Amino acid sequence: MTRELSELDKIANRWVETLIELSPDFATYAGKKVGEDKLDDTTPEAADHYNELAKKLLADVQAAPVRDAVDQVTKDAMISTTQLGIEIHESGLGHRDLNPIASPAQGIRDIFDLSPTATEENWANLAKRMKAVEGAVEGYIRTLQLGIDAKDTPAKRQIALALTQAQQITAADGFFRKFAAGASADGAELPESLKRDLAEAAEVATAAYGTLADFFENKLMPAGNDVDAIGRERYQLLSARFLGKRVDLDETYEWGREELARVIAEQNKVANEIKAGATIEEAIEVLDNDSARKLHGTDELQKWMQKLSDAAIENLSGTHFDIAEPLRKLECMIAPTQHGGIYYTSPTDDFSRPGRMWWSVPVGVTEFNTWRETTTVYHEGVPGHHLQIAQKVYNRAELNDWRRLASWSSGHGEGWALYAERLMQELGFLNDPGDRLGMLDGQRMRAARVVLDIGVHLGKQNLDSTGVWDFDYALDFMGKNVNMSKQFVNFEVHRYFGWPGQAPSYKIGQRIWEQIRDEYEKRQGANFNIKDFHMKALNLGSIGLDVLEKAMLG
Repeated sequence: MTRELSELDKIANRWVETLIELSPDFATYAGKKVGEDKLDDTTPEAADHYNELAKKLLADVQAAPVRDAVDQVTKDAMISTTQLGIEIHESGLGHRDLNPIASPAQGIRDIFDLSPTATEENWANLAKRMKAVEGAVEGYIRTLQLGIDAKDTPAKRQIALALTQAQQITAADGFFRKFAAGASADGAELPESLKRDLAEAAEVATAAYGTLADFFENKLMPAGNDVDAIGRERYQLLSARFLGKRVDLDETYEWGREELARVIAEQNKVANEIKAGATIEEAIEVLDNDSARKLHGTDELQKWMQKLSDAAIENLSGTHFDIAEPLRKLECMIAPTQHGGIYYTSPTDDFSRPGRMWWSVPVGVTEFNTWRETTTVYHEGVPGHHLQIAQKVYNRAELNDWRRLASWSSGHGEGWALYAERLMQELGFLNDPGDRLGMLDGQRMRAARVVLDIGVHLGKQNLDSTGVWDFDYALDFMGKNVNMSKQFVNFEVHRYFGWPGQAPSYKIGQRIWEQIRDEYEKRQGANFNIKDFHMKALNLGSIGLDVLEKAMLG
């Protein structure tokens, strides 16, 4: 039975309509056939306009009556999210928004991965969207220029990496040229006139990224910040945004150190299962030399990911989760970029585009070890991000459009994905000691970056008491705590330095999810049912951790 809309639901739904109108990128992400030939307005004026609309939304939500428990969650979540968004806008952080994974430097291009490509009409829209890259880049440059004027710029380290990424796009075989050259409508040839238009549009988009690269190199870099750390005040704000909860950063830093030590101790025990008396490094060498655990090339990687993902859906459905039919399709994809990173993208509102797991394989990486990556598939897929995000999209009967399509908390989402990894261990899916060591390797990385991220941005003394955390120390620290390629580790450390507060949200979020489950189980006693807990929590949607805790525990 579908819930009758409350006044708060109507406000939330109208806000989603506003987002669709303001953001063609959001419309594409949600699967709305609006603005498919456009890109987001990246100008400072657009950001200011959005902020004024957000203030009006906040006032409307605060004034709206609460009809029931569903409304209370909506109200709490919208107030928290909107207030933090306004604070961040007014802090000026948007004028220095540059990192290697989730800034407009990547986002302007990334939306093409989700754009429809099945028909001639789709490709005609994409030709216009590629031409719109020029305006999006110009708006982004103007925004960053405000940071230059205010002497509040990204760190030079971030600018250098973003420059390299932009130059990859401007190469002879760069993204837009390859994208246009590979265009077809369900495998059929496009009309010559459209192919010419696409080729011209690809050159416009490529040239725009050339302009962006030139700006990075010749304008932003000379004005770039020599200091990597964002500072305590701004870090507290960003941490709250990613978690949906304000935490004691100093206590969390110490907890991160303790959690890192605990995970290492667990790794040592598992290493002994792999080879009696082996160190962690020796156990890894055994696993890396096991040909049965090795994949060659991205085709093998994609097929292996898909098979493992399909099996997880089949095995968990009906036992620990209720997995509706539209959620049972998850596509595992090799991303068209080579920047590094693994990520998930949501299904459209009508599930015509399913949820997708993407792997952006760095240049030069051609071999993959299944023992390292089994837990990654569970993290990004089921029971991780796909189950969590697709479930909220599916839950039309209870949730308004904002909670289904627009609400997202990194601490909730990434915390759930790490909780899902541990859950798969509890359920016996990681009984193989190699796969379990891989899971622990990931958990160790997430614990390590709580320490690193807070340590760097708060200017804390490093663990050896030889000075404050700096890039070289952080890179060495992560190299000792992550058994992955040097390319991956280097990318990850740049990410932490450029995207403060986001990386710790995974492990801190997991900590809070586990605390909520423990308390919920304690209160339920003999009546505790893990599937009921999971579905009650997931049906709330992706909300800040403060709101989740209140909704689950009262």
